[in-house]
Amino acid sequence: MLRVICLLLGYLMGSIVQSGFWICKFHHIDIRQYGSGNAGTTNVIRTMGKKVGYLTYIFDAGKCIVTALIIVLLFGNNHAPAEPEILLVLWGALGCVLGHNFPFYLGFKGGKGIAASTGLILSFMIVDIHYWYFTVIGFIIFMTTMYVSRYVSLASLVLMTTLTLEFIITAFFGRINATGAALIECNLVMCALTALAFFQHRANIVRLISGTENKIGHHVKVEENLASESGEKNE
Repeated sequence: MLRVICLLLGYLMGSIVQSGFWICKFHHIDIRQYGSGNAGTTNVIRTMGKKVGYLTYIFDAGKCIVTALIIVLLFGNNHAPAEPEILLVLWGALGCVLGHNFPFYLGFKGGKGIAASTGLILSFMIVDIHYWYFTVIGFIIFMTTMYVSRYVSLASLVLMTTLTLEFIITAFFGRINATGAALIECNLVMCALTALAFFQHRANIVRLISGTENKIGHHVKVEENLASESGEKNE
């Protein structure tokens, strides 16, 4: 039951705090009608500029962190082996990413979930400060991949893949605060988050393979409509 509550809490938080949509709405545009056609951080940066884009990122990552805080405050004293704190936070994060990607009041058309997922990486330290290495390693991997390749989409996918592998390896060595079936479930939720990232970036993957994916530095003028910008679909 707690899993469902955390999933729904995350979904509502992810849907309602649809940062890119609302911030750009304040500037009198629907961000989904420009650039890549989604409400994610990268599209906001390329369409509206870095200041608006970074503000969008802060809220997108922040909503996952807030979700984790609420879950810890509400259920942090729950010591049932079947529902450890880390598992509930993961379910909340999954809900948050689903809400970010598929907001119910915007025709289920939101972002791609990477900014929200980075909020989960920071949220690990809310559960246990000893999980700091997820944050540090994740940041290094993302920035290194992006610097070398110049592709945000590739860096995002590498980040999610390595994060899940790191989590599974850490769990294997008994460093995750969960045991038995709950630990297996934690690994499965992490795999689900990564699979969701790949699903949302499926068009980017095709363009990466074909060499037509836009690199960092590509900008979209607000005057360009969605029809004339059929290529780029980063976060």
